[in-house]
Formats: sequence, C-alpha cells, structure tokens
Amino acid sequence: MTVCDDLIKRRSIALLALAVGLGGCGGGTDQTAPPAAMISLAPTSVSFSSAQGGTNPGAQTVSVTSGGGTVSGLGVGTISYGTGLATSWLSTSLSSTVAPATLTLTASTGNLAAGTYTATVPLTASGATNSPQIVAVSFVVSSPASPFAAVASSAGQYFSCGLTGGSAAYCWGSNVYGQLGDGSTTDRLTPVAVAGSLGFASVSAGTGHSCGVTVAGAAYCWGWNYNFELGDGTTTNRSTPTAVAGGLTFADVSAGSGYTCGLTISGAAYCWGVNTYGQLGDGTTTDRSTPVPVSGGLSFTTVSAGSDHSCGVTSAHIAYCWGKNANGELGDGTTTTRSAPVAVTGSLTFATLNAVGGLHSCGVTTTAAGYCWGSNNYGQLGDGTTTDRSAPVAVTGGLSFAAMNAGGNNTCGVTTSRAAYCWGLNGKGQLGDGTTTNRSTPTAVAGGLNLVSISGAGGHTCAVTDSHIVYCWGDNSNGQLGDGTSTNHLAPVPVRAP
Repeated sequence: MTVCDDLIKRRSIALLALAVGLGGCGGGTDQTAPPAAMISLAPTSVSFSSAQGGTNPGAQTVSVTSGGGTVSGLGVGTISYGTGLATSWLSTSLSSTVAPATLTLTASTGNLAAGTYTATVPLTASGATNSPQIVAVSFVVSSPASPFAAVASSAGQYFSCGLTGGSAAYCWGSNVYGQLGDGSTTDRLTPVAVAGSLGFASVSAGTGHSCGVTVAGAAYCWGWNYNFELGDGTTTNRSTPTAVAGGLTFADVSAGSGYTCGLTISGAAYCWGVNTYGQLGDGTTTDRSTPVPVSGGLSFTTVSAGSDHSCGVTSAHIAYCWGKNANGELGDGTTTTRSAPVAVTGSLTFATLNAVGGLHSCGVTTTAAGYCWGSNNYGQLGDGTTTDRSAPVAVTGGLSFAAMNAGGNNTCGVTTSRAAYCWGLNGKGQLGDGTTTNRSTPTAVAGGLNLVSISGAGGHTCAVTDSHIVYCWGDNSNGQLGDGTSTNHLAPVPVRAP
C-alpha cells in the first residue's frame, strides 16, 4: 500500500486529522521533514453540533505545535469541502504565525441538514518540507430538538406549566415544594409530566404551587401547602396532584401567592388559602383550608388570583377586585383594603381581567382596549409614566388587545393580530425585546411570533403560538424557560419537548 492509498483510507474511514507530506502524493518531493520543522495537529478530529433552532455557531480549537523547533510563517490555506457541502460554513483563525499556535475552527450550521460532514483545512508554514499539513474535520449537525407543543401555558414563580392538546399537564423549572407535580422535588430543565395520568382542561402555576381542572371539572392542586393553598384541608406539601375538597365542579382555576381561586361551571367564585388581606373575598381575613364562596353572589366569567388581591369579571362585563389595595390595585379609586368584591371604578366594560400581578391589575375591555391600575414603579401600567394609579388608565399606543397578563412588575399582551408586546420591569429580560431596559409603554417582543396567549410571573414570561409551540424568555435560573439550560434569555426561546 502506498502512502497516498493509506492516506485516502484513513481519511475516508476515520475522518482523522492527518500529518502527512502532500508532496509524497505527487511523487516529486522529499517526504522526510527535519525534526525542527515538524508540525503536529491535535486533536485528531473536531465535532460541532447545532443548537436548538439550527443556526447557533460553534467554535472548536485544534492546537498546532512544532516537533522540536520553531516553525514560522504559519497560515491557513484554502479549505476544501466534502461533496454536496455549501461553502463558507467553516471559518478559521490562527492565534500566532509561529508554532505553537492555536487554530480555531468556527462553524455556522444554518444551511446544513442533519448529518456528518467533512472539510479539509490545510495549514502552511515556511521552512517545513512537509507543508502543508491538513486536518480533516468531522462536522456533526444534529437535528434541532423538538419543541414542546401545547395549547396553553402558565408562568409561575421560578417554574412554568403547559397543557398539551391531549389534555396532559407538564411543568418545568423549580420543584423545591413539588410544584411540578411529577412526584419529586427535583428541578427540571425541560417539561416533565404531572403524575397521575389525569386529563386536564386547564392548568395554572402560582408562587409555589400549581392547580388544574380536569376535563370532568374536578380541581386538583400540588406543591407548597403551608397556607392551605392546595385546598385539601391540610398543610401538607404534595408532589403529585391532590383533589381540592368540597366536590365542586370547576370551569377554571387560578393559583396565586399562598392561595387559589376557582370558578365553577355555574359562575360562582370560590377561594382558599391565606387570607391576610381578604384576598379570598369571603368578607373575612380568616385563612381557609378548603374552598369558600366569594361573597356578594356575583356571577363571574373569569377570576384571577394575584399576590395579595384577586379580580374577576361578571357576566355583565363589570370588573370586581378584592384584597390588598395599598397601591390602588383594586381599581376602586382608593387604597383601602377590601375583604369582599368592590367594583372597579369607571364605566368600562371588560371582556377579561385574568391579569392580576403582584401589585397591579390589567384587563381588556369589550372594545379590545387595554387598561391597568395599581403600582407603577417600573412602568408596568403602560401609560408612559411611573405613577401609581388607583383607577384604570389606558395603555398607550392604541393597540387592540385580545389578551393581557400582569406579571410581578411587568405586563404583557397579545394583540388581535397576534403580536406580542410587554412593558414594565425588564431586569431579567422578561419583556423579551432583547434588552434589560425597563419600559413604561408597550414594546414589541422580539422574533415576530404569532401568539394566542401569554403568561408572566416573577422574572420570566411564557407564551403559546398559533401553531401551538410554547416559547419562554427572561430569568432561567431554575430552568423555568424549559429550553434545557439555566441560561437567561432576553428574547423568546422554544421550550424543548419532554
């Protein structure tokens, strides 16, 4: 076997970096190089893998050394690509023109299908009789990770949940109290199924617990239960779903901070858990370990639990709120705390008010206008100021909203044309505009996604596209973005499939 035959065989089988004299293949050049001029390449192969999304450049290094003496005049020749490869997917740079040096190979995989490819990188050097040396690079393009397909999502405090089209609930992120519902207290960087094989119609993530309503209308909760927020009559934390006591048939449920509210199929609102500020709406400040009816006999179409206050919209499109009101979050024109529902002031008629944040509230009127009230220290009311409001103020910009959601100190909305906008606190990138700059007026979420719903809590936000793919952005310290990492993202990233 000739030197060239051996070279071809080794390159085609192993895709290894080779240190051979190309002159030997032509038969006219001495193949023996002086020891001082030897160039060696290590490692023998390099691999790159594309990240989710398929366009994340990777960089790997190959060290270049001399075999006993200094080699000068180092350079990189023309790269040759394997059959069928698009050009310019691999670029190179050298740290020095004198060995030892580092050859850095940077790849862009956006125009390559999944598979294994090769490219030959020649390295030249003056004074080396076996120059140029070559390295055969094995380039692995992995298939992008499948995204998590769901019809709904809910962002909690350091965790998130989603609901598939098959009525299966999944959660991801922090799990210290069992709030992911998978039977463990282990944090998860990607979605895990809620245990029990229950078929859910809705799911809601709170501060340290989660709740859902089954397709049969039964309410279940799991996670932190110190304040009776699970509604099972105990203060025992649960890492799997436990039935809410009382046998009520629910249409929806909303997990807040230390408490929960639910809406029955007849339009009656019930709440349970901590009641320090009257957030349960039963006219008292007594904590409740099982559901109690919200006083007033109102018939609601939506109900939402926040940090220390709750709100709902009646069948007559009138908004009511109850609980803590230190910053005007009840919207009744005062800062008086209420233990029973009070009407939001003004003559507005609301289509939905499922947007109760930490210290503010937002809703969408029957004419698709966005209004907010309460704390505004970060511009979360979206009126262009940082002034607290005890009565509704219009969100600036003239946008027509289909849905809105108030996070801890920020707000997001989806327009009737399915564009996403956010405003308020942005320290973790929860506004999704690619920055960490606070905004007092709506700013477009990056990426141009077409969304049908959006949910924010704490420092992150999640949303569902019209193609039923879940995206999240912002704080990811506990894996609450579900992309398989704990890296914060200032713009939307797809949640990875289980």
